[in-house]
Amino acid sequence: MDETAPKTILIVDDEPDIRDVLTISLMDMGYLTLEAENAMQAFEVFIESSPEIVVTDIKMPGGDGIELLRKIKRENPETEVIMITGHGDMNLAIRSLKYEATDFITKPINVDVLDIALNRALEKISMRRKLQAYTRSLEQLVREKTELQDHLASLGLMIGSISHGMKGLLTSLEGGLYLVSSGLQKDNIERAREGCQAAANTAERIRKMVLDILYYAKERQLQCKPVQVAAFTEALVAIVRPRADGFGIKLICHVAADVDTMDVDADYLQAALVNILDNAVDACLKTTPAEAARIDLSVHADREAVVFTIADNGIGMDPETREKLFTLFYSTKERKGTGLGLFIANRIVGQHNGSITVKSMPGKGATFTVRIPRTIPVDTQAKA
Repeated sequence: MDETAPKTILIVDDEPDIRDVLTISLMDMGYLTLEAENAMQAFEVFIESSPEIVVTDIKMPGGDGIELLRKIKRENPETEVIMITGHGDMNLAIRSLKYEATDFITKPINVDVLDIALNRALEKISMRRKLQAYTRSLEQLVREKTELQDHLASLGLMIGSISHGMKGLLTSLEGGLYLVSSGLQKDNIERAREGCQAAANTAERIRKMVLDILYYAKERQLQCKPVQVAAFTEALVAIVRPRADGFGIKLICHVAADVDTMDVDADYLQAALVNILDNAVDACLKTTPAEAARIDLSVHADREAVVFTIADNGIGMDPETREKLFTLFYSTKERKGTGLGLFIANRIVGQHNGSITVKSMPGKGATFTVRIPRTIPVDTQAKA
């Protein structure tokens, strides 16, 4: 709130002459004023206009100032209330202080005394706002510290997970290179070819791990542009098909004819969908015979979103696995996984204001449904 803006004062008195004198004096001091002639009217004005300061007579027909003070404080404890009292009402004035009146002044009203009381009220308002600002800053610092601690903790877990996974990958790579070396030494081309394939598979897993780390480490603002859905899907399939074909898994793709464009960060969204498709390949490898393994990618659209459906006939998931599927560092691949892929996919889809739902049962495969709004709000995108 602007501290330099004129403060609004509600004047409450049943005598019009007193209200007029107070209004003129307060306006000369730079305040904005409201008026009410009794307690009932005053409370209605207070509810409607929320003045920061109320100056009210203690004794008025139709309800006294003490009761008005109590109602105002119940409604907004931060409102400063200055009581006006006659010389014979000192006990009432002292009583008003018990109900958290800021101050009281006596009739006839001395403008200088009123000014002192108002300054005291302004000081209380200023100090309260500074305290609130300090409290907000402190809360922000606490939140930032908590987020930093969480980030450091997750970073430690990630490093441990990656180190564990990388050790296994290096062992696998060494095994592949050994096969290549021994095959060449013994002129066993088939063995050397087997080693090359093992090394190539391991290199792909290392590439995937590095990409996951990069996407986890740096969440960027989206850079959305109109994208042809059919072309986007074709490029997506081209990335995943070599791995699926290498394991004899059929990858079937169907894009509805009426799907045209969507506004997305194509590279970012592609990375999310590749993670889900890779997960489908891994699920098929765990259970389905190669000749029967199948992944279906279908794309259609409704008025609001483009919908990607990825269905596999792999191992499936139990309810506990489904619930933890998008949790950071959770993996069903043991040493072969980092637990980053689906977490990152969910985060990227979330950045697009989209959603991922999963249906699966053990032994019955899994179906991932990804909904991406056709257009993304400007405030989620990078500023030009």
